[in-house]
Amino acid sequence: MDKMNGRVTGVNGNMVTVEFDNDISKNEVGYIHIGDIRLKSEVIKINGKLASLQVFESTTGVAVGDDVSFTDEMLSVELGPGLLQQIYDGLQNPLPDLAKECGFFLQRGVYMDPIPNKDWDFTPVVKIGDIVTQGDTIATVPEGLFKHQIMVPFTFEAVDWKVISIAKKGIYNVREKIATIENPKGEIKELTMVFSWPVKKAIKIYDERLRPDEPLVMKVRVIDTFLPVAKGGTFCVPGPFGAGKTVLQHMESRNADVDIVIIAACGERAGEVVEVLKEFPELIDPKTGKSLMDRTIIICNTSSMPVAAREASVYTAVTMAEYYRQMGLDVLLLADSTSRWAQAMREMSGRLEEIPGEEAFPAYLETRIAEFYERAGKVRLKDGRTASVTIGGTVSPAGGNFEEPVTQATLKVVGAFHGLSRERSDARKYPAINSLESWSKYEGIIDNSKVDYARSILFRGAEVNQMMKVIGEEGTSVDDYIVYQKSELLDSVYLQQNSFDLVDAAVSVVRQKYCFNKLFSVLISNFRLTAKKDVRLYFNEVRQKFLDWNNVEFDGERFKQIEGEIDTLYKKEFTSFNEASEKLL
Repeated sequence: MDKMNGRVTGVNGNMVTVEFDNDISKNEVGYIHIGDIRLKSEVIKINGKLASLQVFESTTGVAVGDDVSFTDEMLSVELGPGLLQQIYDGLQNPLPDLAKECGFFLQRGVYMDPIPNKDWDFTPVVKIGDIVTQGDTIATVPEGLFKHQIMVPFTFEAVDWKVISIAKKGIYNVREKIATIENPKGEIKELTMVFSWPVKKAIKIYDERLRPDEPLVMKVRVIDTFLPVAKGGTFCVPGPFGAGKTVLQHMESRNADVDIVIIAACGERAGEVVEVLKEFPELIDPKTGKSLMDRTIIICNTSSMPVAAREASVYTAVTMAEYYRQMGLDVLLLADSTSRWAQAMREMSGRLEEIPGEEAFPAYLETRIAEFYERAGKVRLKDGRTASVTIGGTVSPAGGNFEEPVTQATLKVVGAFHGLSRERSDARKYPAINSLESWSKYEGIIDNSKVDYARSILFRGAEVNQMMKVIGEEGTSVDDYIVYQKSELLDSVYLQQNSFDLVDAAVSVVRQKYCFNKLFSVLISNFRLTAKKDVRLYFNEVRQKFLDWNNVEFDGERFKQIEGEIDTLYKKEFTSFNEASEKLL
């Protein structure tokens, strides 16, 4: 129950200073009252009897003397069946329902129940007298493709609770009482299918945190082979505007080997967020043939919304991801873009008059970013199952400058770096990941020695290309020119991928391994070519054969036919393997 406990003493943008009477705590939720309107806010600083609140709504009309009430609750989200397919704002308001209530222009102070008020087919898995503890499953309900586990609330004390009553199998409302439990102190709690959890507190109700050692297959060749991501790992995708972050995000969402996808649009421009909202329901899930939204949650917060809501959207998304991890599922969280969240932190830090760090970002920028990515992880649950949350954050550095503070703070904590390049996107080379600058700490699907050799070809080819820009092609030796052509071949037929082609948009692990080995045999070979013109014509022909090969169904008749043509063309000029061939093959 809200308690009238304070008065506004100052307003500075989205930060309001409040004088309070009784005890309050940091991160507690408060409401600023303007007539009948209540504006939701969060306590971010306490100094004596004055508290600084960040307001998640426009503060227009807030005046000194306005009443403030506090809730005794942390900023939290509701967890329960019905989250999937939803589109929320940063405060977990369902935006479609909000639009029906308010029309095209959302009103301040309107907050709705996040969990849809609907009935579910309830199946208990415990009986009266059973002993359970926080996070234990007491029942299941079908939610789309999954069995949603109804768990003992994570907020309950970590002691043994005895089941006093449990509802029989049947249809029940999501907020109807379905069980009663009692702890050793005699305290009795009634359970529904819904409970709340504070967003800034990680969910750690598992037995063990595991090393992320299993590749998360994205079916994107440049990622799976050269820049792998692990289940339970972290990665970032920095890049300038227009470099293809959104298309890459779509590819990862559709094809990643995960159960649940959560998109957190934390402060991107409204046009880009609208694009996500329009296109995601139309994306087809390759696993089911149905809409990708069936296993997706979208947290939507645009740059035109109050800046404080950007932070809320990030934490709301990662809390939901951890919740589904507790059910034994693999979750992929894509945050777009963490630069906007950092800008919101910078704005609020300035209003708090804190000592600024580099480029006026707060000194604790790195800590906040690290805390967010550290909530990813692969874990072993109490019942022995493994589950994971993988976090990928896009970064939008001004001018594509990777040396700016947000990118550098992110690179210190993530396990893989997929840097997008303006030059590659302008040249229509997609995904526009610069494989020369990018890196990964995780194990991929291809043997490391082969990948390292292929990457060395890319580096050497780039050096020859730079040299040719200065002295021209005629000043380059034939051997160097062959290395350059090999690097161009690897780039065009393997690193680049057509996301709009039905076959090439998603490449299975089996196909990646098979095609890479075929291409690798070309990269380590010596050829009898002696003239640059012949080198250029030969590699152009080889390149076209491989591109045709990429666009046909794997292991079909046409696939085998083109493979035979590649083999014939390869043997035509092949003389021997280079010195590294014996070890690598």
